[in-house]
Amino acid sequence: MAQPPLISLRDARVTFGGDPLFDGVELHLARGERAALVGRNGSGKSTLMKCIVGALEQDGGERYCEPGVEIAWLEQDPVYEGGQTVFDFIAMSGGETYEVEAALNRMDLDGARDCATLSGGEKRRAALARTFIRPPDVLLLDEPTNHLDLATIEWLERTLNDFKGALLVVSHDRTFLTNVTNRIFWLERGTVRSADKGFGHFDDWVQETLEIEEAAARKLDSKLVDEARWLLRGVTARRKRNQGRLRKLEDMRAQRASLLQTTGRVKAKIEDGEIRSRLVIEAKSITKRFAPAGGDDRNSDGLLIIEDFSTRILRGDRIGILGPNGAGKTTLLRMLIGDMAPDHGHVRIGKQLRKAYFDQQRAQLDPKATLQSTLCGPGSDVVNVLGHMRHVRAYLKDFLFDPRKADQNVGSLSGGERNRLLLAQILTRPSDLLILDEPTNDLDMDTLDLLLDLLSDYTGTLLLVSHDRDFLDKTVSSTIAMEGNGGATEYPGGYKDYLSQRKQQAAPSEKSNSAQTKMDPGKPAPAKPKQRSQLTYKDQRELDGLPDVIAGLEAEIEALEAALADPKLFERDGEAFNTKARRLEETQVELVEAENRWLELESQREEIEARRISSGAGGAA
Repeated sequence: MAQPPLISLRDARVTFGGDPLFDGVELHLARGERAALVGRNGSGKSTLMKCIVGALEQDGGERYCEPGVEIAWLEQDPVYEGGQTVFDFIAMSGGETYEVEAALNRMDLDGARDCATLSGGEKRRAALARTFIRPPDVLLLDEPTNHLDLATIEWLERTLNDFKGALLVVSHDRTFLTNVTNRIFWLERGTVRSADKGFGHFDDWVQETLEIEEAAARKLDSKLVDEARWLLRGVTARRKRNQGRLRKLEDMRAQRASLLQTTGRVKAKIEDGEIRSRLVIEAKSITKRFAPAGGDDRNSDGLLIIEDFSTRILRGDRIGILGPNGAGKTTLLRMLIGDMAPDHGHVRIGKQLRKAYFDQQRAQLDPKATLQSTLCGPGSDVVNVLGHMRHVRAYLKDFLFDPRKADQNVGSLSGGERNRLLLAQILTRPSDLLILDEPTNDLDMDTLDLLLDLLSDYTGTLLLVSHDRDFLDKTVSSTIAMEGNGGATEYPGGYKDYLSQRKQQAAPSEKSNSAQTKMDPGKPAPAKPKQRSQLTYKDQRELDGLPDVIAGLEAEIEALEAALADPKLFERDGEAFNTKARRLEETQVELVEAENRWLELESQREEIEARRISSGAGGAA
C-alpha cells in the first residue's frame, strides 16, 4: 500500500507578475521516496523548492504539509553573515550545543573559524552540517555536491541511502543522482512529469515520454506535433552524440594505456629539439612539500604534497586529476603548467605553448564589460570557436543566454551564468593546452552536454580537475589520483576505470604463479619472436625527417590561425576565409598523424636501445 504524502503541492502556480514560470504543478513526497528534481537552468527548480518549503507563496494552488513534519532545506547559496563563526552558523538550525559539536566533528570543521575565511568546499560542508543537525522528516537539497570532494560526496550518498524520510534533490551530478534516487520529477515547459524510477532510467524514460506525447499531439494540433518532435530530436541526438564521444574516447584511452605501459617499461626519453609540439608536458620524479604552519621549523620536513611523481603528457591527451580537498590537486596542476616549481625533479613544458585557464574564482571576467565585448573584444560581433566563425548572439544562445542580453554587463550575472560565460570565452581563444579547474559547478545538464560536445571537438591537450565522476568518465583519457601522503598514480581511463584498476591492484593476482605451476616441465617453452637490433633503414630515414615535417606543419598552422584571427577577413573575402579554415583543419590532422608516427618510431627505437643496453650490462656482469 502506498505511503501517504508528507508534503504536497496541488495545482501550484508561480508567475512573478508575468507569464507563469510553472502552472498546474502536482508534486507529492512520501516517506521513503528519494526523488530527483530535474530541469534546465531557469526552469524554476529552486523556486519550486521554495514553494515546497513554504519560503515562497504561490500565486495559485495549494500546499499541504502533514502536521508536526520537520523540514530541512539546503539552499544553493546559503547566506553567511559577516564575522559569523562556523559554530554560530550551524547553531542557527536550533540545535543544542552537543548537536552542533557533533556536526562539526562529523564534517571535520573548526567551529571557531570565521565563515568568511572558508573555502567553497568548507562552506558546503558547513551548510550540510547545519542541514543534518538532526534527522528531519523531509529533506530538500539544492545542488548539494557543489565544491565537495569525492570522499564527502560518497559519505553523503551513504547518508541519503540510509535516510528514512522523504528526499527531494536538485543536482547536475548524474552519478550522484543515479546512486541516491528512486523517483524522478522532470520540470519542463512549466509542468512537472514524474516517474517511479531512479535517475539512472531518466534518458530512456524521457524518450519514451516524448514519443507518447508526439503520438498524442498528432491528434490535436500540428504546432504541438512540431514542438514534441523538436524535443524528441534533441534527446535522441544527445544520446547519439554521447555514444559517438564514448567511442572516440575509448580509442584515446587505449592509446594512453599503451603509452603509460611503454613509458614505465622503457623509461622513454625525449631530447630537446627532437620534437617540440608532440610533447606538451614531461614531469620527472617531482616532489613538493610545504613548510609547516607557524613559521620555519627546521626539524620538520613539512607537509608532503607529492613525492617522486612522473608523467608524460602529449598533444591530444585528456588528463583528469582527482582527490580529496587538500590533497594537492591544484598544486600538482600549477607545477605541470609551470606556475610553481617542484622542490625536486623537473618539469619540461612544450615551447610556444598557448594556455587557456578556467579558474574557479572567475577572476578573468571584467564585471563592467558586456557579454559581447567579453567574447569578441571591442567593435566585433563574431567569434572564432575551434576554427569556426560564429555570430556572438548565436554563440551566446548555445550557452543558454538570451541573445537579446548581449549588451548586459557581466556584473549582473549569477554565479552559474558567469561560469557559462567564462567557458564560452575560453573556448573562443586559440590554445594548445586547456586547463579546467572544477568547471561543472553551477552548470545544468544541458550546458554540461554542450561542454562535452565542445571538448570532443577540441584538438589540443586537456587538464581537468573535477569531482564530477560522470563528467570524468565522459571526458578524460587517463586519471591522476591524488591519494594523500604524497601518493599520486596515473590510471588509463576515467573514474570507473580508476576504481576498477585500484581494486585489482589491492588484490594481487596469483595467475602468473598458477600458470607456471600448471606448465608441463617436459614441454619446451614456446619460441620467442626474433627481436630487431635496430630500426630498418627506411624507418630510420623517416624518423630523422619527421621533425622537419612537423615544424613545417606547425609554421603553416600558426600562419593560418593568425590570418583567421582577423575579424574582418570574413567580411572582406568570405571564400578566402573558408579556404583557410578548411586548410587549417587538414593541416591539424596531418600534424597529428605525423606526430603519432614519430611517437611510434621513437618508441620502437628506444625499446631497441633499452634492450641493447640491458644485454650489454648482462654481458659485462
